This record gives sequence, C-alpha cells and structure tokens, in this order.
Amino acid sequence: MIVRRDRQATFPHAGPGDLRGPGPLASRVDVTDTRSDAPGVAGGRVALVAGATRGAGRAIAVELARSGFYVYATGRSSRTAGPSEIGRPETIEETGDLVAAAGGTGGALVVDHENPAAVAELVAGIEREKGRLDLLVNDIFGGDRYMEWEKPLWEHEWAGGLRMLQMGVHTHLITCRAAIPLILRTAEAQGSQGLVVEMTDGTSAANADFRRNVGFYYDLVKANVERIVKGLTAELEDSPVTAVGVTPGWLRSEKMLENFGVTEANWRDALKERPGFGISESPTYVARGIAALAEAGDADRWAGTIVSARQLADAYGITDTDGSRPDCWGYIAAYGWEQNDGFGIERFR
Repeated sequence: MIVRRDRQATFPHAGPGDLRGPGPLASRVDVTDTRSDAPGVAGGRVALVAGATRGAGRAIAVELARSGFYVYATGRSSRTAGPSEIGRPETIEETGDLVAAAGGTGGALVVDHENPAAVAELVAGIEREKGRLDLLVNDIFGGDRYMEWEKPLWEHEWAGGLRMLQMGVHTHLITCRAAIPLILRTAEAQGSQGLVVEMTDGTSAANADFRRNVGFYYDLVKANVERIVKGLTAELEDSPVTAVGVTPGWLRSEKMLENFGVTEANWRDALKERPGFGISESPTYVARGIAALAEAGDADRWAGTIVSARQLADAYGITDTDGSRPDCWGYIAAYGWEQNDGFGIERFR
C-alpha cells in the first residue's frame, strides 16, 4: 500500500459559492495498490462520494473502498487549505487515510461542489484517470449551522436559509449534471448498471408532512432531495442507470457525539441523560447498506424511492458495528417524534 501526498489536485477548490473566496489548489491524497483494477474486485468499478469529509459520507467512502470500488472522496475541509465554513476539524485527507487503512484504493480531493466548473473538471479528471464512473453518492450538505428550529419562515434569517438551499440542493444538482453523463456512458459501454444515490434525512412517510422540529429551510432541503430522486428516475427511465434515495436514522456523527459528550466507543453513556439516543446508529451502518446495494445489482427494486438504513440491512443481511439493526424511522412511526424516554427501543434494534 502506498499513500502519496506529492501530487497537486487538478480540480479547482474555490469558486463563487465558497464564502472564503478563491484559494490555492489543495493537496491530493492518492491511495493506490495493485488491486484497484484487479479482476474480481468490484469489476474495477469507480465511485464518487461527494461530501465525504465526515459523518455518513466518510463512512460510505470507506465501506465502498473496502468492498473493492476505486473511490474518489471529495470535500472542502483540508489539512492544507483549511476548514470550510462549517468550522469542523475533520478533513478530506483523513478520509483518504481511512480508505487506505481499510485496504481500499482511491483519491481524496478538495472540491467545492457549488462551483460547476470545479465539478465538471472533477468528473473530467475521473474520466481521464479511470475511464469510467459507476456510482455517484451525493452526500453534500453541512448547512446545519444555519438552522433556526424555533422560527417560522418570516423570522428565519434569510441569508442562512438560502445558504442551506445552496449547500443541500444546488450542490446535488450541479454534481448530478456533471456526473450522470459519464455514468451513462460507462453503463452503456460496460453493459453494467449505473447507480446514483441521493442521501437525505427521513423516509417519505416521515417527510410527508412539514417537519416542525427542524425549521422551514431544513425541511425544504430534504423535500427537494426526494424530488431530485423522483425526477431523475423519470428522466433515466429505460436507461441503464438507477436513482435511489437513502436515509440513515439518528446518526452518531462526529458532531452528534460531541453534543452528547461521548465517543463512538462509549456512546451508550449518553443514555443516562437521553434514553432515546438508544435508537441511534453509527455512520458505518448506512454505509454498509449502500455498499451492499451497490454490490447486489438489484437497485431497480428501489428506483425512485427513499430507502432507510434498516431497509437496506434487512434486504442485504448487514448489521451495525455492534451487530444490531436500528430502525429509527420505524420507531418514530410507532411512537412519534417526541418519544425520548427510551420506551420500546429494544423492539427496533
């Protein structure tokens, strides 16, 4: 296994959507070994995980690499270029390190997905280097810092609300527009099935009505993502590419663990103060589900729908890291949004 940090990214980092303005090209982490195109290793398939700096996106990049995909992982926060406006310590280079540690192959790249030119060059670079793209996972957001839960639309700070739409909707549209043509060409040339996975928060049932507990703009972002899935499904009809939406449950992201003052190793300590946290799940859970979905070759069964991590677990026989199968959305459907005393959770793990 060789990890190289001596190359410079050819993909522009900053653009009109980057609040910091134009910046230097960021260093690139390439994780390489002789298995990247070896027979029997996912057929030499290539995945792009957009928004892989932390949380579910990072775990998805790692699990896809573990299953044999050559993974391009992208994000804005970097050891060399500095953090994004989110201000978190995680970096895209760390994701590259985790891909390497998992025995995977790929590249970790600093890319601003609000910049159409940068994303177009990203996809062109993938085609130059690998000649194909089989899977896109759109997990870009980071707008949580702008959420104002207790305020209606007319009181919500408008600049932050519109910023959430840029980060959680515009980025997905820009990335789909650039990547889907290469996925189509790959599927047609290889006689394979391409896949677009749109990450969201909430099942169709959970998001059918306005979610009062998250604020107007967050609700609007997630409603838009489901509409993207439905629209892509209609437009990809009769093509060899499938669009699917996937939602984790109550995700134990880095930020969530910090909020509760615990780590992934001792997260159950938080149940003393918040028993309802018992329905939570690690990022690896949904990541394993997506890796299994990509391997199964039956994505058509989920086309145009939003699938939960638990549904993927049941369908493909995977579990969370502790051997359980949390069903956050099933629990909410049974007990409602406000159930926090932990009652009945054992039935949904």
